[in-house]
Amino acid sequence: IMALDYGTKRTGIAVSDPARIIAGGLDTVPTHQLRDWLKRYIAAENVDIVVVGRPVQSSGAPSDTLPKAEELARWIAKEFTQAKVVMYDERFTSVMAHRAMIDGGMKKMQRRDKAVVDKISATILLQGFMESLQYQQMRQG
Repeated sequence: IMALDYGTKRTGIAVSDPARIIAGGLDTVPTHQLRDWLKRYIAAENVDIVVVGRPVQSSGAPSDTLPKAEELARWIAKEFTQAKVVMYDERFTSVMAHRAMIDGGMKKMQRRDKAVVDKISATILLQGFMESLQYQQMRQG
């Protein structure tokens, strides 16, 4: 499973392990290079679910970047027909990423690196999605 924390400048990317237990930060890619990066990565790896963060405000109202994230999700679904594309609520992932960085002892200068924040946000997004899958499976099973 791959998760994308879409941003107008950068997109954070995380992937799961093959057993879909652990989410790990993979990369941060300049958004204008994202489609080419995805073509190369998905061609080389066995990605069958792509989670695109659904950027909404804390109130649940759409954010300014929501139309672009939805456009990206549609492009991925069309380009990579073998992969299921899911939009998943990404509220508070950046806040949680900053908290994780502080709790992990990162220095202030390191925490200012927005690429690191984006990658951690994508990891939190993916972990939340995988936990929701496990919850759904428990309710069904």
